[in-house]
Amino acid sequence: MSRAFGSRYNIESSKEAKEYFDFVKDLLDSNVVNEMRKFRHHYSTTCFQHCLNVSYYNYLVCRKLGLNSKEAARAGLLHDLFLYDWREVEKKSGDKPHGMRHPSIALNNAKQHFNIAKREEDMIVKHMWPLTMKLPRYAESYVIVMIDKYIATLELGTHVSRVLKNKCRNITQKSKIIFS
Repeated sequence: MSRAFGSRYNIESSKEAKEYFDFVKDLLDSNVVNEMRKFRHHYSTTCFQHCLNVSYYNYLVCRKLGLNSKEAARAGLLHDLFLYDWREVEKKSGDKPHGMRHPSIALNNAKQHFNIAKREEDMIVKHMWPLTMKLPRYAESYVIVMIDKYIATLELGTHVSRVLKNKCRNITQKSKIIFS
């Protein structure tokens, strides 16, 4: 079962997420999208989980705004389809930083495996704006820019929270030993 970060609903089985799941089922069933599960993205979040988070919330916001929620959901799931550990590549590469480079890599991978609409293409290749320099063309592209940064911030916050809880737990255990 897949669940977007902070959502109460399982993507595959809830009536609340049925429309979303119908839009992305073929992507979720594909080997290439599931390969993203192998790569850590933001701290303890995998690339797959990050893309699922962005996809689901991108869908919800675009739906609420009356925008193309289907293409928003699909682009969100494919926006980081780069299929490598970017930390390792960045160490070896004297090229542009990953943040500036990966949107075009993700788009090329998405086009290789799926039929990508123009709006989806713009969302994928420009989701790192302003790093990518060219202005997004569609309203949905601006939404994914914001959702991606929001989700990355939540993922960072979750990681920091876990680290702090573990440190507090260790301090508490050490103090019990000292004062017992």
